Amino acid sequence: MVDEEHRPAAYDFIRERLREGRQAYIVCPLVSDSEAIEAKAAEAEAKRLANGELSDFQVALLHGQMSSDDKGRAMDAFVSGEAHVLVATTVIEVGIDVPNATVMLVEGAERFGLSQLHQLRGRVGRGEHESFCILFGDPESEAAKARLEAIAGEGDGFALAEVDLTIRGEGEILGTRQHGLPRFRAATLPEDTALLLEARRRVLELRDRFGSLDAPGIGPLLDEARRRFGDERVEQIAA
Repeated sequence: MVDEEHRPAAYDFIRERLREGRQAYIVCPLVSDSEAIEAKAAEAEAKRLANGELSDFQVALLHGQMSSDDKGRAMDAFVSGEAHVLVATTVIEVGIDVPNATVMLVEGAERFGLSQLHQLRGRVGRGEHESFCILFGDPESEAAKARLEAIAGEGDGFALAEVDLTIRGEGEILGTRQHGLPRFRAATLPEDTALLLEARRRVLELRDRFGSLDAPGIGPLLDEARRRFGDERVEQIAA
């Protein structure tokens, strides 16, 4: 993860790898320029690089708004090695396997989700050569900063999924809220996953033993649970 101050060094590094015979991806968050969103655009960036920092190399362009034929030609050129650099949007996130591509530079990395960044960088490191992913980002929110620090410091996808859950919050299983701060009164995800599973097992055990969670025999237990933690709709937990 680097800032604008290191941009010249990043391009120097990419040129060195290209001269060694390797290839590189440049990932942009947009297809074309937008006045509303200040971000690198794939079309504009491809032209700029071809006439600027990477003018000594063949630059190809790939994005979702291109025709199937144009996409095919761009990928064929990159796979064959005719194109040294592929400037692309997230269409390369999955299904692209070019072992000779060893460097990825991601523009506007703060605009991508954590799982998306992990998928993108999985396009490099697929061959025998050491590979690198360079993230340019200017995170304004703490959540965006946490995502970039996480992707820079962790390579395991499962660990990143837990970090992503912690950053975004778990949302609701039985509601419509897809993310947000944790709302359990007696647990925090993902740390207490085992505790929640055990609690659910115990509730199911009680339901099976008494036939219903409304049975008088477990009324005092549920009353105490609600007194301590509030009415968490235990019946839904057991559903």
